[in-house]
Amino acid sequence: MLRVAVESAAGLPKKKLGSPDPIASVVFKDEKKKTKPVSSELNPVWNETLEFDLKGVPLDSSSYIDVIVKDYETLGKDKLIGSAKVSLKDLASSQVKSLPLKNLALVDENGKNIGATISMNIGYEPPAGAVTNPQDQQDGNMGTAGGEAGDATDGGGQGDVASPGEPGQKLRSRTRKRHNLANKPQDFQIRVRVIEGRQLSGNNIKPVVKVHVCGETHRTRIRKGNNPYFDEIFFFNVNMLPSELFDEVVSFRVYNSNSFRADCLMGEFKLDIGYIYDEPAHCIMKKWILLNDPDDSSSGAKGYLKVSMFVLGAGDEPPVERKEQDNDKDDVESNLLLPTGVALRWVMLQLKVFRAEDVPQMDDSITQSLKEAFGGQENKKNLVDPFVEAWFAGKKLCTQIIEKNANPEWNQQLNLQVKFPSMCERIKLTVFDWDRLSGNDAIGTTYLDLTKIASSGGEVEGETGNSEMGFLPTFGPCYINLYGSPREFSSLSDPYEDLNLGKGEGVAYRGRVLVELSTKLDGKADKSVEEISSDDILVVQKYQRRRKYCLCAVFHSATMIQEPGEPIQFEVSIGNYGNKMDLTCKPLASTTQYSCAVFDGNNYYYLPWANTKPVISLTSFWEDISHRLESLNILLYISNRLQKNLSELKSTVQSKATDERLEEIWLKLINQLGEDISSFKIPDLEGKPNLTTLDIQMKSLRDSALENIMKGAKHLVEEATDVNKCLSVIEGWLDKLKQLAEEPQNCMPDVIIWMLRGEKRVAYARIPAHQVLYSSYSEQACGQYCGKTQTVFMKYPMDSKKGLKIPVQLRVNMWLGLATEEKKFNRYAEGILNVFAELYENQAQVLGKWGTTGLLNRSKFSDVTGKVKLKQEYFLPPVGWEWEGDWRVDPEKTLLTEADAGHTEFVDEVYENETRLPGGEWKLAAEPYTDVNGEKVQGPTEIECPPGWKWEDNWTFDGNRAVDEKGWEYGVTIPPDDKPKSWVATEKMYHIHRRRRMIRPRKRIPGAKAADKKETGDAEGWEYSSLIGWKFHRQQRSSDTFRRRRWRRKMTPADRVGASAIFKLEGALGVDTESKSDEKGTKTDSSVKQFGANTPTVSCTFDQSNAYHLRVYVYQARNLTALDKDSFSDPYVHVSFLHHSQTTETIRSTLNPTWDQTLIFKNVEIYGDPQTLYHNPPIVVMEIFDSDQVGKDEMLGRSTCVPLVKLTSGMDGSPKLFWEPVMHKNALAGEILVAAELILKTKGNDTDLPLVPPKRGEKLYMVPQGVRPVVQLTAIEVLAWGLRNMKTYQLAPVTSPSLVVECGGERVMTAVIKNMKKCPNFPGNVLLLKVLLPKEEMYTPPIVLKVIDHRPFGRKPVVGQCTISSLEEFRCDPYATVAEVAMTSKVALMAASPRDLHVNIDDGRQQLLEAQREKEKETVDWWSKFYASVGQSEKCRPYLDKGYDTLEVYEHELESVKEFLGLTDFSSTFKLQRGKNEGDDDDPAVVGEFKGSFKVYPLSDDPGVTPPPRQFRELPDSVSQECVVRIYVVQAIDLQPKDNNGKCDPYIKLSLGKKSIDDRDNYVPYTINPVFGRMFELTCFLPQEKDLKIAVYDFDLLSRDEKVGETVIDLENRLLSRFGSCCGLAQTYCISGPNQWRDQLKPSQILAQLARWKGLSPPRSEDNGNTLSFGGQLYCLSDFEANKEIHDHLGPPSERIALHVLRTQGLVPEHVETRTLYSSFQPTLPQGKLQMWVDIFPKSLGPPGPPFDISPRKAKKHFLRVIVWNTTDVVLDETSITGENMSDIYVKGWMPGMEEDKQKTDVHYRSLDGDGNFNWRFVYGFDYLPAEQLCLVSKKENFWSLDKSEFRIPPRLIVQIWDNDKFSLDDYLGAIELDLHHLINPSKTSEKCSLHMVPDGITPPKSDQFKSLFDQKSVRGWWPCYMDKDGKRELAGKIELTLEIVNEKEADERPAGKGRDEPNMNPKLDPPKRPETSFFWFTNPCKTCKFIVWRKFKWLFIGLVVLILVLLFIGILLYSLPNYISMKIVKPFN
Repeated sequence: MLRVAVESAAGLPKKKLGSPDPIASVVFKDEKKKTKPVSSELNPVWNETLEFDLKGVPLDSSSYIDVIVKDYETLGKDKLIGSAKVSLKDLASSQVKSLPLKNLALVDENGKNIGATISMNIGYEPPAGAVTNPQDQQDGNMGTAGGEAGDATDGGGQGDVASPGEPGQKLRSRTRKRHNLANKPQDFQIRVRVIEGRQLSGNNIKPVVKVHVCGETHRTRIRKGNNPYFDEIFFFNVNMLPSELFDEVVSFRVYNSNSFRADCLMGEFKLDIGYIYDEPAHCIMKKWILLNDPDDSSSGAKGYLKVSMFVLGAGDEPPVERKEQDNDKDDVESNLLLPTGVALRWVMLQLKVFRAEDVPQMDDSITQSLKEAFGGQENKKNLVDPFVEAWFAGKKLCTQIIEKNANPEWNQQLNLQVKFPSMCERIKLTVFDWDRLSGNDAIGTTYLDLTKIASSGGEVEGETGNSEMGFLPTFGPCYINLYGSPREFSSLSDPYEDLNLGKGEGVAYRGRVLVELSTKLDGKADKSVEEISSDDILVVQKYQRRRKYCLCAVFHSATMIQEPGEPIQFEVSIGNYGNKMDLTCKPLASTTQYSCAVFDGNNYYYLPWANTKPVISLTSFWEDISHRLESLNILLYISNRLQKNLSELKSTVQSKATDERLEEIWLKLINQLGEDISSFKIPDLEGKPNLTTLDIQMKSLRDSALENIMKGAKHLVEEATDVNKCLSVIEGWLDKLKQLAEEPQNCMPDVIIWMLRGEKRVAYARIPAHQVLYSSYSEQACGQYCGKTQTVFMKYPMDSKKGLKIPVQLRVNMWLGLATEEKKFNRYAEGILNVFAELYENQAQVLGKWGTTGLLNRSKFSDVTGKVKLKQEYFLPPVGWEWEGDWRVDPEKTLLTEADAGHTEFVDEVYENETRLPGGEWKLAAEPYTDVNGEKVQGPTEIECPPGWKWEDNWTFDGNRAVDEKGWEYGVTIPPDDKPKSWVATEKMYHIHRRRRMIRPRKRIPGAKAADKKETGDAEGWEYSSLIGWKFHRQQRSSDTFRRRRWRRKMTPADRVGASAIFKLEGALGVDTESKSDEKGTKTDSSVKQFGANTPTVSCTFDQSNAYHLRVYVYQARNLTALDKDSFSDPYVHVSFLHHSQTTETIRSTLNPTWDQTLIFKNVEIYGDPQTLYHNPPIVVMEIFDSDQVGKDEMLGRSTCVPLVKLTSGMDGSPKLFWEPVMHKNALAGEILVAAELILKTKGNDTDLPLVPPKRGEKLYMVPQGVRPVVQLTAIEVLAWGLRNMKTYQLAPVTSPSLVVECGGERVMTAVIKNMKKCPNFPGNVLLLKVLLPKEEMYTPPIVLKVIDHRPFGRKPVVGQCTISSLEEFRCDPYATVAEVAMTSKVALMAASPRDLHVNIDDGRQQLLEAQREKEKETVDWWSKFYASVGQSEKCRPYLDKGYDTLEVYEHELESVKEFLGLTDFSSTFKLQRGKNEGDDDDPAVVGEFKGSFKVYPLSDDPGVTPPPRQFRELPDSVSQECVVRIYVVQAIDLQPKDNNGKCDPYIKLSLGKKSIDDRDNYVPYTINPVFGRMFELTCFLPQEKDLKIAVYDFDLLSRDEKVGETVIDLENRLLSRFGSCCGLAQTYCISGPNQWRDQLKPSQILAQLARWKGLSPPRSEDNGNTLSFGGQLYCLSDFEANKEIHDHLGPPSERIALHVLRTQGLVPEHVETRTLYSSFQPTLPQGKLQMWVDIFPKSLGPPGPPFDISPRKAKKHFLRVIVWNTTDVVLDETSITGENMSDIYVKGWMPGMEEDKQKTDVHYRSLDGDGNFNWRFVYGFDYLPAEQLCLVSKKENFWSLDKSEFRIPPRLIVQIWDNDKFSLDDYLGAIELDLHHLINPSKTSEKCSLHMVPDGITPPKSDQFKSLFDQKSVRGWWPCYMDKDGKRELAGKIELTLEIVNEKEADERPAGKGRDEPNMNPKLDPPKRPETSFFWFTNPCKTCKFIVWRKFKWLFIGLVVLILVLLFIGILLYSLPNYISMKIVKPFN
C-alpha cells in the first residue's frame, strides 16, 4: 500500500480575476486520485490521505509519483497551476518507511519554478512476500539486455521470485520506434565508447577489448589491472537495410593479452543493434554490461564493462554525453544492462519438423525419361529431394534429406540451444532441394518471428495485477506456407530465385511445412537433431484433419491494361488447387476464358466482358482454423473503423474546423471504438479444433489489451483536454490493435490470381485468405472483402520499377467458406451463373474448298488452343450435373475484336494501286484497291458507313507520309513477288508500281446503339484466320486459310440448389478415353495431355445494367517531381474509371499545376445492384504524366480516389476536395486535390443531373462552385533581398538575374541585378502580389520562385526555381501596433559616419590593475568561464567565487535556438533547385539560394477601403559592407576517426570567400576530442562572401590530409538579424579583466538603436545612471545587481544598466555554439561536433574590443612519493631446504598509463613470518590537470609513431607484492589498486587491516570510506593486498605505506630521492632493521652456517661431537688395551 498524505500548499500565484480554487491530484503508474477543491485560497490546506493499492507489486527504484495542483473549474477544464515529481527510490530500497516532504517547489509546464510550494508525507508498506533489496534494480526501463526477457530472478522487479521454468518467466517485447525508416539501404553510424572495466577476473592481467559490429572489429589499447580505464570511442559506418541492420549484433569481447593460450578470452557480451535503436534517442549511455563466459553458461559474472553506444540514422542528432565524473553512475547495479547474477539464460528452442507437402519439382527429369524409355512410369511430381534448415542467432541445424519425395516426412526435432533474452528476433526456416553435384536450391523460406509468438506481459500497459501475462516462444503444431517463384519447373536458371530465399514478396505457393516450436528453460540437449517419438507423431495427426473449402471468384472488370496483345486469361489458385500447370490436383474451373483487350477510346485497354462475367470456382482442403481467422478479422474490423475515424479527425484538425465539430468527431471516434470492442467479442476457444498453446495465450493477451484500450478510452473521455495530445494516444491504440491483429499460425495459404497472356504468366496478386473468408460467427468475423467486390492492382513479379506500370486493374468478388456452409454463398451471389462445356470445330481451306484435310496436326474438334483433341461424345457431366439442351454453335465474342472497337473516331483506309511498263503510262493495276499488305479489299465507292457512325469528310489521299505531292509512293516489283518490298517518294524511270493511301474519317453517333454484330458475322458462326494462330475475325477475307467455330452445351445442377452448385464442378468434365486406344501411347499418356483443357466454363450473366453519370473534379496538384531539364514538368492526368478514361489538359512547366477541370463520363454502364455499388464503389484512378515534346511521356505518379455515390437525385451534398497522395515507385511524389461523384441515372432522364459546370474554352469544363474552394483577395508582399551562390547554367555564370514570383496564377517580377559580383542584392526589394487565395489553408497554392537570367540574344532561361508549399508561417496581421522592423542597430549604423570610441581609464588605477591582472591570470582564464558555464565547477573554483560572468553554451547551432527563429527574422534563405531528378532518391541539385521573406494578409474586396500599411519598410541599404570576423574554435567532440588506430590528428581549416586559413601546424595528435583553443581573424565583404566554412581535417604525414567534416555559417543572416547575433551580449559591462567588453558599440548606444527601430522613445538614464527608463518601464541598477559580487573590472553604472536592460530584450547572449560537422561522403550523418563562436564587426563602426585568449590549459607537474615501510602476513610461498615456509618478499609499484616507470624495493630475504621491512621510497612524476582531476600521459604508442599520443587517465597507484626467485620466474603474491581521488582509508594498525576495506562493487561504499589524496596531501597506514582465486578474493598480505603528493615547487623545496638514495630526506629513510635471518644464502656462507645449518642441526652437531669423542675414547681404549693388559700381566717394571 502506498499512502500519500497531502497536507498543504503555500504561495500559489494569483489569477487575473480573484484567487484560484486549488485542487491537488496525485498520479502513480497511470492511476490518479484527487483531493477536494479549496475555494479561493492562495495557501490551501487539504489534509487528505490518498491510498494506492500496489496489487502485490513492490516499488522499484524507478518508481515516482506526480503531484499536480490545478485550479478547479465547475465548467470546462481545470487549469494547471503547478506540478512536482517525487522519486520513490528511498522508499523502494526500504531504507525508510515514510518520506516527509516539506515545501516541495512546484513548476509550470515548461519546468520553470512558479514560487509556490506543497507539503506532504508519503508512507509505504511493501506487499507481503515481496523481496526487498536495498540494491534495487530499475526494473522497467533498464531491465534486461535486449529488453526481451526480464528474467524471473529480477531482484526487486516482481515480487515472488519464480524458479526457472515456472510460468512467471517473461519475455519483453520491444517498443518499436522504427516505422518511420524507409526500407531501402541507407547510411547509419554506430558509435561505441568503451569507458572502463571493473572486477575483471584473473590475476596480473592485461585486458584489451575488441568490439565487433557488422563485420568490422576495433580494439582498444592494452591496459593493466582488473579495473582498466579505456575511454576510447569507435565509429562503424554502414550502408544497409534498416531491417538487416537491426538484426546485426554488437559484440564486446575482453581478452587477456598476457595469455598466449586459447583461453585468453575472459568474457563477452552481445547486444543487437535494434535494441539500441529502440532505446530513447537511439542510445545507451554509460551502462555497465555484464561479461560472461560464452562457453560455460552456468559460470557467473566475469567482470563488468562500462560502455555507451548509439546508432545514428540520417538526420539523427547524436546525444550529448556528460563528461563529468558522476559518481552515482558508478553504481554498477542500477545501470546494469542485465540484472546481476543472471547471465544470459540458456534455453532450448525445440523445433519439431514433422512433414511437408506440395513441394514443387526441382530436378531435371533426365533419369526419369530414361526410365520411361525402358517402359517405366513417368513420375514428374516427385522430382525433389527436400530437407529443412533452421537458422537462429547464428546457429544452423538441418533435418535429414528425403530423396525423391514431394511430400516428405522427416519427423525430426531440431534443438537450438540459445541464450535468452536473445538478440535475434526471427527463426529462419528454409526448405532446400538437395543436389548431388551442384549447390542446393532453396525451395522456399519463411520466418518465425519470436516477438509474435512470445510475450513479455509488458505489452499490456497498465498494471492488471496478474503478472503471468507473458509466455515463452511457442508455436503450433501448425503448417507454415512457403511462397517464392512460380512452381513451373524449367531446367534454365530461375530469374526469380531470390524470392525463394525470402527476399521480396513471393509470387506463388511452394508447399508447406508442419512444425511445432516449444521452449525449455535450462534444457540441455544431448543431440542437436533427434527423432520425434511416435506418440508425438500421433498427437499431431489431429492437427492435420482437413475440411473442404469452396472458393468462388467473379471477375467484374479488367481495365487499365497498357497494351493490346495476345488474349488474356486469369487463373485463381489457393495452394496448389487451381494451378492449371500443376498436375497434382484435380482439374478445377479455375481459369477464365481467354479474351482480347479492347481500346477504351482514350488511353487504356479493357476486357469486354459486358454482361457475361467470367467466374471461377475452386474446392480445396485445409485445416479448420476459423477461430484464429475470425479473431483476426474482428480485430481488423475494429482497427479499420478506428483508422477511418482517426483520418477523418486528422483532416478535420488540418482544415481548422470549429471546436464543436472537432469534439463531435472525436467523441464519435471514442464511442465507436468503445462500442466495437464491447460488442464484437473475440470468439471463445472452447471445443474449437486445432487448438494450440499459442492460441490460448494470444486470446488472453488480446482480451487484456482490448480491455486496457477500453479503460484508456474511458479515461480519455474524462480527462482529455487537447485533441492534438489525444491523437498520439489514439495512434498508439491503433498500433496496438494492428500488432494484435497478426496471426502467426495462419496455415491457410493466400489466394493468388495470375494473369496469363497466351501461356505466359505475366502478373500476379496475392490476397490473404482471411480477407475473403466467410464466417458464421458474426458479420464482423467475415473477411473485409468476403462477398464484396474489391479493386486489385496486379503486380509484375520482382518488379524492378516498383509498380510504375500497372499490368491490369481488376474488380473481383471473392467468397471463401467451408463446404458445409456453401449454401450461405447464395446470399452473396449476384447475377445468374451459367455452366457450359465447349469445343471448337476446325477446318482448313485447300484448293478453295473447306474441309479437314489441310489441318495438318490439328484435330477436327479441339479445345480453344487447338492443341487438345476432343469429341462431343467424350464429355460426361460431373456428378450432380446434367445436360440441358443439345450442342449448338455459339460464336465467342470477346476473342474477336473489330478494328474500330472502343473508338469514337475511326479512319477507314484503302490503298489505290497503279502499274506501268518501264517508261510507259500509269494504268490501274489488276487489283486496284488493296489493304496495306496487298490483300484485295472493296474500293472507296463500295465502302459503306456502318450503322451508328457518320462520315466526317470525303475520301482524300494521305499526304502526311513519305510521298509526293499527289500522295503517290513508288516501287519496283521483283519476281516472284507481286508487289514491291520498299517504297520511295520520288518517281524514277525504272519504277513500275505506285500506290497511294486513301482515307476517310468517320465518327460514332453519340447515343446511337451500335448495330448488333450478329448479322455481320458468318451465318454458320465460323471465325476466320489467315494462319493457324490467334487473331480470328468474323468476315471472310481472301487470305484466310483456316476457320473454326465454337460449339457449346449447357449444364444444370441435377437438384436446384442455387448458385452454390458451382462448387460441385470438381474435376474435369469426364472424358471418356476408352475410345482413344487407337492412338499410339498409353492411356495415362493421353489423359495427362488433356489435363485441364476441358474444365467447364462458368460465367455469370447480369440481366440488368444501370447507367451512371460520373464527374471527376481535378483541381490541382502540388510538389510533383521535376522530370524535365528546366526543373519543371508538364503534367497532365489520365483519369480512369472502370472501362472509361479521359485525359485533362497539359499545364506547361510547373510542379504545382492547377487544372481546375471537371471530367464528365456521361454513360458508364455498371452491372449489378446499385445498393452494393453504393457501399463499395469502384475507385477512380489518376495517373499523372509529364508530357514530352520528344520521346515518350514519363509517369509522375499514381493516385486513387473513391467517388461519392448518389443513388437518387435528391441526395444532397457535393463531394469535398481532398488531397490524395501521389505515389511513384511506392514513394510519395506529391499530392493531388480531387473529388468525384457517381450519380445513378434513371432511365432516359437526364434532367435531374446536376447543372453542367461552367466551360473554359471549347471543350473544358471547370470545377463548379460548391466544390471548388472559396477564395479571398489576399496580398502577398515579397521582400526580394538577393541571390547567393548561384551556380553556372550551361557552363556560363549567372550574371544578370531577375526573380519571378508566381502564386495562384498571378506573377510579378523584380528588376534585374546589374552586377552579381559587385552586389548580389536586388535593386528594388519589395514587390506586391494581389491574388485570389482559398480561405482554407489546406487548399492554398504554393508560391513558386523562378530565377531568370538575362542572356545575350534575348535568351531568358530559368536557372533555378523553388516551391514554397505552406504560406501559413508568412501570414501576419497588417495592423499590428508598431511594425517591428527587421533590422539591427549594426546595420542601421552602417549608413552613419564612422565614429571612434575612446575609453579613458586614469593611470594610477591602471598600474594597480596591471599587477592584479598578472596574479589573476594564473587562476582565472577563459576556460574557467567556459567550465563554470557548463557546470564543471571543480575545474574553475576561484572563478566562481569572484562572481564573474558565465556564458551560454548551446548544445546545437545558434540557428537552431528556438528564441532566435533561425536568425532568419530579417530574411529567410530558400534553396533554388534545377534539373531533372535523375536518380531514384537523390534530391534535385541545389543551384543557389534566394534571400528574402514574405508577408501574407487578407485585403478587402471593396476597392474603396484604404489598403493596410505595407509590411516591409525602413530597410537597410542593400550595399556591400566590409567586416572583421573573429572565429573562436574551442574544441571538437567525438570526431569521426580517420586513422587505422581509431583516432585522428585534427586541425582546423577556414575559408571565407577567396581567403582561407590552414592551421595545419597546430594539429592535435591522436585524439578524437581535441581541445583547439584557437582564434582566427579575417576581413571580408558581406554579402558576397557570406558563407564561412569551418572544416576539420586529419593530419597525415605521408598521404593526403582527409577532411573529417565541415560546417557552414551564413554570416549575412547574423549581420542582418535583429537579435544582435554579430556579437553576443556579455552578462556584465567590464572595461578590464578576463571579460573585457569586446563589441564596437557601448551598451547604451546599442540600446538607443534598439529603441529607434522598435519605434520607442530613446532610453533616459537618471541618477548617475542608476535608473533608466525604456519602453515605458523604469529599471533600477540595484534590482539587477542585488545579489551580485561587485568587482573592480566593472564599467560605469549608466552602461551597466543599459546592458542589463538589453539582456531582457531577447538578444543573443555571449555564447558558445555546438555545430555539427558533416562530410560530403556521408552527407546525412554527423561526423562529430565543434564548439565555437563567431563575432562580426563592420569596419564602418570603428575598431572592435580586444579578443579573448582561449588557448588550452597546460598540465602541471606533480610527484607522488610512496614510502614502503613494512609488510606483514604475506603469504609464505616457498619451502626452504630445511623445510621452513618462507618468502623472499619485495614490492613493486607503478601508476597506470606510466608502466615504463615501474619501481621495485630491495628484497627482504627469507621472511619466515610474512613480515618484511623496506623503508624504501618510490617517486613518480606525472602531469596533472587539477581542473579535470586527470593525469595527462604523453607517450609514443609504437616505436614507429611520429607523435606522442596524449591520454587522460585518472590518477591511480598499483602496488604489488612479489616473491623473488633467482633461478625461476618470480611469483606474484597479491596487489592493491589505489585510486588517488577516492583513496581507501587505511587502518592505523596492521591488526585492523582486512579485506573489508576494499569495496567489492556489490555493497555500496560509505561516504567516509574514501578521501582524495590531492586534498589530504599525505596519508600513512596499512592496506590489504589480495589475489583472486577461483573468482574469490584471498588476503595475500598487508602493507604499510606513506603516500604523499607534492607539486613541482614543493618538490624543489623538499627534495627526496628514490629508494634510499640521496637526497635521502623528507623524511630520511634508515636502512631497515631486518632480523639477522634475512640474507641471501648464496652470497653469505657464514650466515648460512650460522642461521640455516646451526640453527637447525645444532643438537645433531653436538651429538656428533660427543659421539666422535666417545668413539675416539673407545678407539684409543681398544688400541691401548692389549698393550696395557700385557703390561699388566707381564709387569716388566716390577
